[in-house]
Amino acid sequence: MKFCKAELGDWGARAALTIAALMVMAASANAQQLPHSLRDALLGHKGLAETRRVAAPPVARYVSETGGAFVFDQAAPRPLMKFDNSTEVWVLSAQPASRGDVIYRNDLGEPVLRVTKLGGMILFTDDAPMGAAVAVSGRASSIQPPAIISFNVFVQRVSIASARATRAAQHLVEFSTVEDVRPETSVLAADSATVVAEAFERMARKGDRSLISRIFRVLLAEGHKPSAALKDGALTITYSPDQGLAGRPSSKRIIKVINR
Repeated sequence: MKFCKAELGDWGARAALTIAALMVMAASANAQQLPHSLRDALLGHKGLAETRRVAAPPVARYVSETGGAFVFDQAAPRPLMKFDNSTEVWVLSAQPASRGDVIYRNDLGEPVLRVTKLGGMILFTDDAPMGAAVAVSGRASSIQPPAIISFNVFVQRVSIASARATRAAQHLVEFSTVEDVRPETSVLAADSATVVAEAFERMARKGDRSLISRIFRVLLAEGHKPSAALKDGALTITYSPDQGLAGRPSSKRIIKVINR
């Protein structure tokens, strides 16, 4: 079969268009084969254009490719984060990074989240120090604590924290306050007790019971700067009501003090 030059030129143009179309289809198929969470984290559920148009909710639940889930609350005065398997609320600080990204750090300055300019998110944990891709799984309720709690609720929360710390240390750990807790400081004082319990349980899971076995008392004290100090078997946690939820040390900071 023979073709004239005009026919050959027309056929070549159609072939080029067909090949280009096939290449686009192949690229799309490859994108669909990426892990769902990774594809959504990097490109967004409907692709890059959709990511640029639709921002994540200010308070949303996220799931990482390693299976961990958490709530990220950007509607609070300071960015807050809470993992599904923990009672601790982390207070984060935003810091600009290269390529227009933003890194959110804990009170030790460690990176916790990295949000890319295109809307992707990477989570850093002890189990995934190099980072794991994260995807939005839906809206969530705010994790900002209430302004005040009743005295009975305060006592209940401190009692629960004491019981958790006691189980982790395998001996009685008494919790007490240095001064009277006021209604406006009740939430932060109770939360300080909660993060102590988180620190004890984390150390127990890692086999560090020998370190927490020397602690018999936890003192909750109001002060100007959040801190933790260990002396003569007593762990003193200082909380600063003027700083809101950021006015108490995180469990990681408490662990660092105990490990000294």
